[in-house]
Amino acid sequence: MKQEANTIVNTLKQKKLRVTPQRFAVYANLLHRTDHPTAEQILSDLNKNAPTSSQATVYSALQALREVGLVREVLLEPGICRYDANVESHHHFRCRCCGVIEDIPWENFDSLNLKGLRQGIKAERYEVIVEGICDRCLCLTIGVLIVRMMTVFR
Repeated sequence: MKQEANTIVNTLKQKKLRVTPQRFAVYANLLHRTDHPTAEQILSDLNKNAPTSSQATVYSALQALREVGLVREVLLEPGICRYDANVESHHHFRCRCCGVIEDIPWENFDSLNLKGLRQGIKAERYEVIVEGICDRCLCLTIGVLIVRMMTVFR
């Protein structure tokens, strides 16, 4: 745990960020998550045991971390900004039933052809967002259908 704390402190310092308890807490929280939380979810998580952070502080920390490239904003739904400490190139899957978000390795779409864009557009980066139904929701849906069919045929 101490080594991990030192790693976080060193990472913040390397990016020329002043190490504050709030920045440390926000970054550490994001590093341990893969659910792409909103700022409100991070705030709730940080204040579980005792209210120590404000919404403004969390937003400020997220902005500072984003500006130096330690976190990125993930926009998968209209009006909802999520955050991700995985800043390596990757894509996202979002379940339209339960809202779960999963990373998809970059290589899964590495052969995407951007040459079909109209003349005058120069693509600088892209990200694929796959929406659908996750395996857990699919199993639940199939289970509900089976139960309904069993009641119909009784």
